[in-house]
Amino acid sequence: MAVPPLVVATAREGWRWQWRQLMQGLGPADADGRYVRPPSDRLEVTVPDAAALEGRSARQRPRLVIGRSCPWAHRTWLIHSLRHLQDSLDLLMATADHRAGRWTLEPAWMGCSSLVELYRHCGTPPHHRATVPALVDPGEQNSTAAQLLGNDSAALSEALNRWPGGDGAPDLAPEGSQDAIDRWQTLLQPAVNDGVYRCGFARTQKAYDEASAALFAALDQVEAALQGQGPWLCGEQLTIADVRLFPTLIRWELVYAPLFGCSARPLWMFPALWRWRQRFYALPGVADTCDGEAWRADYFGALFPLNPGGIVPAGPDLSTLVNSSEALP
Repeated sequence: MAVPPLVVATAREGWRWQWRQLMQGLGPADADGRYVRPPSDRLEVTVPDAAALEGRSARQRPRLVIGRSCPWAHRTWLIHSLRHLQDSLDLLMATADHRAGRWTLEPAWMGCSSLVELYRHCGTPPHHRATVPALVDPGEQNSTAAQLLGNDSAALSEALNRWPGGDGAPDLAPEGSQDAIDRWQTLLQPAVNDGVYRCGFARTQKAYDEASAALFAALDQVEAALQGQGPWLCGEQLTIADVRLFPTLIRWELVYAPLFGCSARPLWMFPALWRWRQRFYALPGVADTCDGEAWRADYFGALFPLNPGGIVPAGPDLSTLVNSSEALP
């Protein structure tokens, strides 16, 4: 028996109203339906003295708290891996709890089983949002209290580039590159890193169209720069600018194109950018920071307003996708 058109129309309008309410909780928007990222409670990053770090036991080392699916945390994880920081800075993996809408810590650390508990343990105000990445110093023995050293990915990336590294640790902000790094940050942060969310969380067709146009215009600029100067964004040397872009582009086909609608053009239509992604993925330790299965499970499983059925679609093997597919000549 067919459902009467009036029932369908009523149900559609009711769902749209509920969808708008759910989307407002997921991410606020302006009057025209453009996604506006909520302000984070950023802290100035403090880097402990190198000599003091060397004298600490393994239990007293600071920890970098990350979440596998978070692209902002992925930036800091990449720098940790590329600069061989494992001997002075431990990683702590937080797990996304989709039902509770928070990050959990398994096993618990310093008596904290969730990220919000860890933030409070470090003395942050109750209104502070508990986000990853987070750099936490447990303190030395019982002489000092645990401290949250920083939680902003951009500032943490710069701080980790100054962190005492292992043998052969690269400088990701070499002399003479800072102006170029800043220019890329000014372009890519709003248009690409945040731009994929502006596409996915748009409330109106106009808002989506604007975000999509800005996103692909920025990718055109990246493509032109790589074709003209490459192999990296700032020329011959890998920099923080590359690190900041990679987490977004490595999630492209698995998450952002199918779920967020970043699909105006596939990445293989940007041949220099495609090869750039292959080159970055091949760097030692990078592949170990990438888990396509976890990304799909977290994004498709957690973002109910975008995927109310909760079905996690199949996707290509990440390594095969990156290494075997050919870009246009």
